[in-house]
Amino acid sequence: MVLGIESSCDETGAGIVSGGRLLAHVVASSMDEHARFGGVVPEIAARAHLQAFNPVVHEALGQAGLRLRDIDAVAVTTGPGLSGALQVGLAGAKTLAFTAGVPLYGVHHLAGHVAADTLEHGPLPNPCMVLIVSGGHTSLLLVRDLVRDPILHLGDTIDDAAGECFDKVARVLGLPYPGGPAIDRAAREGNACAVAFPRPLLGSKEHPYSFSFSGLKTAAARWAEQHLQRGEELPVADGAASLQEAVADVLTRKALAACRQYEVRTLVVVGGVAANSRVRALAEERCAAAGVELRVPPLTLCTDNGAMIAAVGDLLVRSGSAPAQLDLSIDPSAPLEYAALHPTAGPVRVA
Repeated sequence: MVLGIESSCDETGAGIVSGGRLLAHVVASSMDEHARFGGVVPEIAARAHLQAFNPVVHEALGQAGLRLRDIDAVAVTTGPGLSGALQVGLAGAKTLAFTAGVPLYGVHHLAGHVAADTLEHGPLPNPCMVLIVSGGHTSLLLVRDLVRDPILHLGDTIDDAAGECFDKVARVLGLPYPGGPAIDRAAREGNACAVAFPRPLLGSKEHPYSFSFSGLKTAAARWAEQHLQRGEELPVADGAASLQEAVADVLTRKALAACRQYEVRTLVVVGGVAANSRVRALAEERCAAAGVELRVPPLTLCTDNGAMIAAVGDLLVRSGSAPAQLDLSIDPSAPLEYAALHPTAGPVRVA
């Protein structure tokens, strides 16, 4: 029985997984508190985690019909993420592990997103191609054994990730925060071919599998400005649909190209932007045409949650991986190399 804790951004999550089976999944979000600022405010997020931590853990234990003494291990996100938010989750996880007398595992947040798919579709094929698309990260990875082997990065975000692009353009279009769901809703009434937005880095020999959405964000902003300067009503639905199409086109083309080059027959799409309806639909269409199996977690497991961290913890326990020590610390900018992330605080210096 592995209890997973997630607190890297604005969701406080607790999940319980045993033998690859999801037993509990509880998330408390502070998104509404950040909405009026148009983005996540780190101090507000940290305070919200403090308030939500105990209720979320208690509810997860209740869902599973367990008590703390029934838990065999605790897994917690130790990076990347907001420093204060990560500290709250780690402090709480250490307390739970110490109280229950069980091992503690530090987990890389992005590995959690990858493992989320196993809770719905079972073990990951070895190898598989993984496209992580979230608010702050867009990465294309070749994954073999998630908890034993190093993770090969084929491409990563050069500047703005796909989720950042949605958030920033949504603000330009007068849509609410968070931008991803707002863009998706507005796009339903729009024409995806109305605006010829650029497809960043498609066909790039230097960065064949990397992602850059800053230029697309700027193109959308200039398009909106031109309409406003001419005194015209902004066609928000068309802009949203065309932007969404550009993002989905780039993501899926690069992912399928990587599958062909590395002869991988399974594509796994995870992260918050994997909830986008056009990204999912275009991935399904292109994977079917290429004879590639597509795996996407349910919508509730795409965004940040404790269940995905528990899933990694469960895999680590079953693989015989060594747990972390009590000097486990956080790494807010940790690169994704392995699923386990056990940074230490290091020696304390006294002035």
